[in-house]
Amino acid sequence: MDTENPSAPPRAQSRIPGKNHPHARPHSGVVHDNARHTEKFTVIGNHLAQHQELSLLAIGLACYIQSVRQGTAVDIKTLADRFPEGPTRIAAALRELEAHGYLSRTRKRTPTGQVVTRTVSCNRPGHRTGTLTESSSTPTRRPAPEKAPPRKKRLPAVPQPGYTSPALLQTAVDVLAGLRRLDPRLLLSAIDADHLAPGVAAWLERDLTPTAVRHALVADLPMEPLIRPAAFLAHRLTAQLPPLPPLRPPAPPAPQPRHPFQHCDGCDRPFRAPDPGRCRDCRSDPPEAA
Repeated sequence: MDTENPSAPPRAQSRIPGKNHPHARPHSGVVHDNARHTEKFTVIGNHLAQHQELSLLAIGLACYIQSVRQGTAVDIKTLADRFPEGPTRIAAALRELEAHGYLSRTRKRTPTGQVVTRTVSCNRPGHRTGTLTESSSTPTRRPAPEKAPPRKKRLPAVPQPGYTSPALLQTAVDVLAGLRRLDPRLLLSAIDADHLAPGVAAWLERDLTPTAVRHALVADLPMEPLIRPAAFLAHRLTAQLPPLPPLRPPAPPAPQPRHPFQHCDGCDRPFRAPDPGRCRDCRSDPPEAA
């Protein structure tokens, strides 16, 4: 009974993949098929490649910047020419990298007086102070969003002419362009001139000359600076719009033509008619009985 039976089957082994099959591939998810790089490679930290707050464009841009040689241009225009993303998206990605410490940009003046931007790429933010701020342990707080620039107020509406033609609108634009010669404060942009041109055209169709319209717009200007000259002119074009000219009376009818004198064939009296014949009285008499 104390003899061990050597023919007894051994205990069944567990089929847990992680225990008996350490190299088994998972059923789902990524499978790595890696080869060891020996040249032309860049070491990228997982704190950047797996950053929880950076956008995918910012992560890819940081990897590209860390892979180029020192002295390579990485300004917005150069990067926009290199990648399909436009300047706006690239500028936003660079600001993300600056906010999380992967990039710093400072403007400096060279000895020749030229202002240049000095860009420093950091592959491990906080390594100089010995404190690595990884998003997995100590997430970085997002900076407050930049305030959007205030929107330019829309210009007030201006009167509209009854009939517009390219020649009339061009004359109106010429009137507006000449205002700055009378007062430098009335310098208008092309967009403002296009907005105000119909209002000037409405004045011109009221039998006013371009010179009269120009002097009416610059008369009695305030002494203080004009912050929005286009809005001021739009108000003046509307508030001081002259009335339409009165309707002209219709032209009198043309006088009837004066016919030459003819002698009546019946009574021999003279009368006016285009052709010879009988006068009105003879034509109205009943015919004589035969």
